[in-house]
This record gives sequence, structure tokens and C-alpha cells, in this order.
Amino acid sequence: MNLTVALTGASGAIFGRELLLALEADERVSRVHFVASENSLRVLAQELGVSGRTDLLDKLLGAPPTKTIQHADANIGASIASGSHPSNGMIVLPCSMGTLAAIANGLANSLIARAADVTLKERRPLILCVRETPFNRIHLRNMTLAAEAGAVIFDRFDRNGASVRLPRPRAHRAPSKRRLHLEAGRVAALFHLHRK
Repeated sequence: MNLTVALTGASGAIFGRELLLALEADERVSRVHFVASENSLRVLAQELGVSGRTDLLDKLLGAPPTKTIQHADANIGASIASGSHPSNGMIVLPCSMGTLAAIANGLANSLIARAADVTLKERRPLILCVRETPFNRIHLRNMTLAAEAGAVIFDRFDRNGASVRLPRPRAHRAPSKRRLHLEAGRVAALFHLHRK
């Protein structure tokens, strides 16, 4: 399986890192193409203490990656920006409302938005893990547009169906390892990558 994973400037970078760790460890995944937006770098620094683009994957994974490669968000000519690139789909975790708006409206103004646009036009799964709540009417319209185009909008819900705002690490209430494992597993399961 060949996947694209993007981190954007919404809170929840810890969940993106957990997903990358899970995909890197999963033998069913052969390649992960990773893109971090400019705004995600600020969130990574605030929430995880990870700074800079240099060796970003090594810092996130705790070791050099074996199957994950990084692309610059400004490089709209990267392989993942083409419909001929072999891909099983794309996950944006976390997905900021700005990124959602770009994707929903077909702006393709960055590699993340362009790769998402290609994913939709090729009828491949696109999972948008939105993180900024509460939603206003514009957010809801953009989620509707993206869903109508074929994206799956993924939000966190508790057992009663109420939206849950997950704690931020900088608030000294980091999610438990179990919670991280479960959330990353729910996203991966959308690609039939059930965690063991």
C-alpha cells in the first residue's frame, strides 16, 4: 500500500505523529509520502517540541524512516501531485480549516491541496481529520463540499456521539498512549489497515 500523509496547522500534531509511526511499522504499507505545511511546523514546535524541517521525519519517528519520504509543501511538481502516481489514498491529520477550504474549493495552491485534488479526481480515498471546533457555517459548507467531492470527513466523537475536543500536549494533559493508538487505528482502518 502506498499512502500520502499530510500534517497541517491545526492542533493535534501528536495524532499525526502516531499515524506516521503506525504506518511506518505496518508491513502492509510499502511507502508513505509525507508533507508538512508551513503552519504545521509551528504546531509541531508548540505541541511536540519538534522544530524545523531538517530531519523532521527522524524527529517525529524517533529514528530514520525506512519507508516514509518527505516532500516540501511548496513543491507542487512532486510525484504525489500527479494522477499517474500510484497511490491508495491520502490522509490529512490534522486538517486545518484553511486546508479544508483549499481542498473543498479546488484551489490546489500547495502540494497538500494539489495532492488532495488529485486524490479526489482519481476517485481514491481522501480522509480529512478536521480538528478545529466548534464549526461555523463556512466550515460546515466546506466539509459538505469536500464530502460531496468524495472526501471522508473524520472528527473525534465520544460514545454518545458528541464531538470531543482532545487535550493539547502543551496544556499538560497529553492524550494517553492508548488513546493515541486507538485514534490512529481508527484512521488507518479506513484503509483496511486494522492495527494489531
